Amino acid sequence: MSRTLLGLAVALALTAPAYAQSPELNELRVELSRMRQDYEDRIRQLEERLNRVEPAIAAKQPETPAATARAAAGRGLHGANVGLVLNARYASLKRDPATYALPGFLLPKEAGPGQRGLALGESELAVEGNIDPYFFGSATLAYATEGAETKTHLEEAYIATPALPHGFTVKGGRFNSRIGYLNEFHRHADDFTDRPLPYRAMLANRGGDAGVYADDGLQVRWVAPTETFFELGAELFRGESFPAGGARRDGQGVHTVFAHIGGDIGQEHSWRAGLSALNAKADARASGENRFTGDSRLWVADLVWKWAPDGNPRARQLKLQAEYFRRNEQGLFNSEGYTGTQNGWYAQAVYRFVPRWSAGLREDRLSSNNRGGTVAGSTLDSLGHTPRHTSLMLDYAPSEFSRLRLQYNRDQSQAEADNQWYLQYIMSLGAHRAHSY
Repeated sequence: MSRTLLGLAVALALTAPAYAQSPELNELRVELSRMRQDYEDRIRQLEERLNRVEPAIAAKQPETPAATARAAAGRGLHGANVGLVLNARYASLKRDPATYALPGFLLPKEAGPGQRGLALGESELAVEGNIDPYFFGSATLAYATEGAETKTHLEEAYIATPALPHGFTVKGGRFNSRIGYLNEFHRHADDFTDRPLPYRAMLANRGGDAGVYADDGLQVRWVAPTETFFELGAELFRGESFPAGGARRDGQGVHTVFAHIGGDIGQEHSWRAGLSALNAKADARASGENRFTGDSRLWVADLVWKWAPDGNPRARQLKLQAEYFRRNEQGLFNSEGYTGTQNGWYAQAVYRFVPRWSAGLREDRLSSNNRGGTVAGSTLDSLGHTPRHTSLMLDYAPSEFSRLRLQYNRDQSQAEADNQWYLQYIMSLGAHRAHSY
């Protein structure tokens, strides 16, 4: 018996390399990998379509407690899901990031390109899930390095009511505003390493992180029961985040309104357009040594269009995206009268030319026209310069859970241009909700 087993072991050892190098076996492996990728592509496509049409379908359901409970239960798993996103990068910067400025703009404190060399980017730990058939909860803790210090802040912590009738949802807590297109996304879902100049110059959250407006507040949103996606919404925020930077009106210092419309054109094309407004009461908003108190009004127009041959975005996809910002401010700048108008826009194209590989191009611009007694010679003085930023990106995603990115920026934010190189990885562990369109 032992001799027979020994003979079988020797035979297997001798034939294993032959099997491992068999062309037929390699073809089967390639075909299995292709089938697995096609399956993941179809699941992703269905999730994106579900995110667009589910609110409209839910709005048509019978308005009974049993119906709304079933609708809420169908939106996800009961209990909490835990997900971790790891984000790190290497940055090669010609200019010292400590001297970063945008002539004509009062900046949040982290609007620059980040620190040189190896550094932990903004990584996230998220816990989310259905609380019961009537409430959904989510909390996200973000952490990043700043010099020798690791900074941690609560990025989002909110509840939502997905089971209300007539297409309404209510969200309360700390969350990213739904103004514009990019603002609601977390950083790891961006197509580029850094946010466009208009976001970095005009918005920040309570943790001081430039590029996203998030605060403590309440959101009411309505989705029309139509085949074409159409939503209206309004938000009320405390007003601690930039551009408010100081809670006015007894902790009700910011309000926003937004409207979005979109849909599918055949199987291969989809689009979304929007218009948003943010009105803030600033109370001694800090930007370095400068202070602003007064009214800040921001308008944002956004447009996104996607094309995927045969409706399969994982195989190939072209995504065109653009937003335009216009802000008017009036009040006191360093205790002197001040009025200012600032404009900004960005446009980008990202093309997935083969599965797992994407390339992108983005152009950002800013301009300002500020007037007042202390504007001349200050950071609000544009000095005749128009900040400009051009980015090229190459992205490799072995799966939907891992991503490697190389990016080059030609940064002309200041008179002297800066050549910037970034090498970044983004890795996801555990469950994570699909992002909106």
